[in-house]
Amino acid sequence: MNILRLFLIAITAVFVHGYHLGADDAAIYIPGIKKAADPALFPFESAFFMSHAHLSMFSELVGGSARLLHLPSDLIIFFWHILSIFLLLLACHQLLCRCFKSARAIWAGVTLVAAALSIPVAGTALMIMDPYLTARSLSTPIIIFAIAACLAGQWKRSVFWLLLTALIHLQMAAYGAVFLALYAGVRAWENLPRVADARVADARPVLYAALPFVISFTPATGPAREALFSRTYFFVFNWTWYEWLGVFAPLAILWWFSTSAQRGTTSTFVTLCRSLVPFGLIATIAGVLLETSPKLENFTRLQPMRSLHLVYVIFFALLGGVLAEYVLKHSIQRWTALFTCTAIIMWLVQVAAYPDSPHLEWPGSAARNPWISAFLWVRANTPKNALFALDPRYMLSPGEDQHGFRAIAERSSLADETKDSGAVSLFPALALEWKTEVREETREFAAHDFQALASDYHVNWIVTARPAPAGLTCPYGNRALVLCRVFRSLPLAALSPVSQSIRR
Repeated sequence: MNILRLFLIAITAVFVHGYHLGADDAAIYIPGIKKAADPALFPFESAFFMSHAHLSMFSELVGGSARLLHLPSDLIIFFWHILSIFLLLLACHQLLCRCFKSARAIWAGVTLVAAALSIPVAGTALMIMDPYLTARSLSTPIIIFAIAACLAGQWKRSVFWLLLTALIHLQMAAYGAVFLALYAGVRAWENLPRVADARVADARPVLYAALPFVISFTPATGPAREALFSRTYFFVFNWTWYEWLGVFAPLAILWWFSTSAQRGTTSTFVTLCRSLVPFGLIATIAGVLLETSPKLENFTRLQPMRSLHLVYVIFFALLGGVLAEYVLKHSIQRWTALFTCTAIIMWLVQVAAYPDSPHLEWPGSAARNPWISAFLWVRANTPKNALFALDPRYMLSPGEDQHGFRAIAERSSLADETKDSGAVSLFPALALEWKTEVREETREFAAHDFQALASDYHVNWIVTARPAPAGLTCPYGNRALVLCRVFRSLPLAALSPVSQSIRR
């Protein structure tokens, strides 16, 4: 019965928060999945998304399931999105069972998490759960399973879940390892004998674990630094006041929860809150320290503030339970008012975030967005080895709604400035190639420039705004875009050494 109830809540959450294939961060993850499902895809420029994919089993897991089941990738991706929400709710249910005594509080916590999936995590460019599939969609519930097992004293099971998280998302696993170590330290501190012995008191440090990262201390330069600083949320001194409020308000509430036993809670509830507060503070201090010297700029790529994602998930789960004990109780009217209002607000937020796209972009449904229509035409009418050039800032164009070309069209493209810069910020070796391609796509084009683009980079198609460029064959067009063929006019031997290197 619990499984069925969780599944129904997960389905409801999908309708509330929407679904958008290949949008935003999914533009990085979905091409890796589709390449795992069909290795013939993306023969060119795949480094901009495979740099992430090769560090994780996520792409192979989702793409391999599509290949094994012989089902369309888009359908399998949608299934995994629903499954990830269900697993998150199941993990939260297990965690809350260790923190609350009543079923009422447990289900209130689960429901509040489901209703709040679109809540942005302060200063991290993350939500509790995105309305599209990424590696975080799976790593988040798995790390909550690890914490729930830890709360139950099942350390071997907790380590298993932690290792599984590392296979899906290494960065989130590192944050989870730090939290589990910190939780173990807090619990050990609570269990120490209460004796007035200064030597014992001095032996109570808060345990802090960190994975070693091999990152150069040399400050980033040139295109690598440009890409790094394009991620403004890496740098906490760029944050606004409400982002800082989003950091300290949950921590303050968790501290208040930890000061005394709340109604209907267990001792584990207090220990968990006491662990979350220093965990969030350590992440915040680390984020501030990384901005104190230019020599530490490269370490901002570790994004310590993303630890707050874990804090937010657990905070809303615990908050829901506390609200059930003190406010909701057995009142159907209060339950209905709270969760209906929260769901409506989240629905409105997501509709506003994707104003030119359906709230639910069902797999295989007809696209009303002209950009998506063009991308789907590309998928159906061009060969898999086609290479496209687009405006490098196309994802920010009016009406595009941040959908990734590679994720939907399933074709190779030159680098873009919006999402590929994120890959460059983490993998600086891609910086020169990224900057060169973005610069080439940004200039004003005449007919001979398109031929040079085809010769230098092997581009044979372009996606451009209306009107169509003179002298090109454009077999597709809609109210916003045209798709045109370009042809290589120079043999490879005639190209410059730099151009030959980029093409290779």
